[in-house]
Order: sequence, then structure tokens, then C-alpha cells
Amino acid sequence: MANRVLLVEDDLDVSNVVGAYLRREGFDLETVHDGVSGLQRALEAPPDLIVLDWLLPGLDGLEVLQRLRRETRTPVIMLTARGEEADRILGLEHGADDYVPKPFSPRELVARVRAVLRRAYPEDPAPQPLIEHRGLTIDPTQRRVRRGDRSIDVTTLEFDLLYALARASGRVFSRQDLLDRVWGDDFIGIDRVVDVHISNLRQKLAGVDADTYITTIRGRGYRID
Repeated sequence: MANRVLLVEDDLDVSNVVGAYLRREGFDLETVHDGVSGLQRALEAPPDLIVLDWLLPGLDGLEVLQRLRRETRTPVIMLTARGEEADRILGLEHGADDYVPKPFSPRELVARVRAVLRRAYPEDPAPQPLIEHRGLTIDPTQRRVRRGDRSIDVTTLEFDLLYALARASGRVFSRQDLLDRVWGDDFIGIDRVVDVHISNLRQKLAGVDADTYITTIRGRGYRID
């Protein structure tokens, strides 16, 4: 069955070109042209992935993303004409899985879509053990994290980062190590994306426990003790 992609883009020229490429590659595509409609469709009929423009009428893409993350973990790729690294980091901080700055190659966007889908929905993954670590239960089958009876809502990337660190407890992972393990060889972007997702994960873990699970090793990377 074809993956369902929701494209939220108000520029009709961009929408038509991107839509043609995604359909040609076999994706089941739905397109809307404003933030309110995008949010409504994403919640009414959740797709497998959302391609979300930043500058939208009604609700901008960042507001749509924030509201989505209160309801769903559907992967989101942000399209942004805002070229500053700080703006791209802002999108990641609010839960985007990836970003593509404009102008972009439609082929690159298709490659990013495929890469995010592979991470979010691995085909026939090898069985992985459940990990219990300092009161946390990390379940790769259900892709859930719990502290006692309390569930911790994490995104796909946050789960993969936590699992990679916890499975090799005590090992220091550099940014590149984590990019290779979690994002894969086809990742195109800045390595600070790791820092952003680690920061988000820490905040969520701190919400259920004051303990610090993830340690920063200055100049080297991250470790779970």
C-alpha cells in the first residue's frame, strides 16, 4: 500500500511541482493550501507523513506543528524559505523530523520523504530487546517509553535516540555516531539536529523524573550512564 503524504503548501507552483514528483514516485498525496485546513486534515485523517510549509495563511506552519505535536507523532518535514540556521533549529525544537530550505530540488525532497518514512516505519525490523534502565521502560515493539505507570510521549526520532543510547549504556556517542545510527547515511543537514532532539528528550524525561538520564560529555558527545 502506498504511503499517504499530506502536503500543506500555499504556493500553487511549488505545490504542483512537488505533488507531481511525489505522485510519480508512488505516494498517495493529498494537498491543502492553508494552515487551518492542513491541521484539520492531519487530525481527521492522519497521513503517514506531512510536508508542511512554514509561511502559510491562517495558521503558520510553526503553529500547525505545535498543535499537531499535542495530538500526534506523525512525521513532519518543514519547508522553509527562512534561511537562518536559528530558524531551522526552531522548527526542530518544536518537533519537526526534518527540514528542507527553499529553494530546493524536488528530487531532494522526495529523498528526504523516503528517508523519514524509513526511520518512522521500518520494514520487518529485527526483534529488539525491551530495555529497563533506572526506572525507565523502553519498549521497541510498541515504541513506547514509560516511567512506572506513566507514559512519556516521544517522537520517532526521540525514541530512536533514547534507545540507541540506552542499549549501549556507558558508551559515549558523538553527534556523527548518532546521525549514522538514527538518521542513516542519507541524512543531509546540520549535525546540531542531534542537540535539538536530545534537548527535547531531556525536557520530556525531566517532566516525570528529576533525574538526569542523558549526560553531555563536553567535546565528545552524549552518554547514558
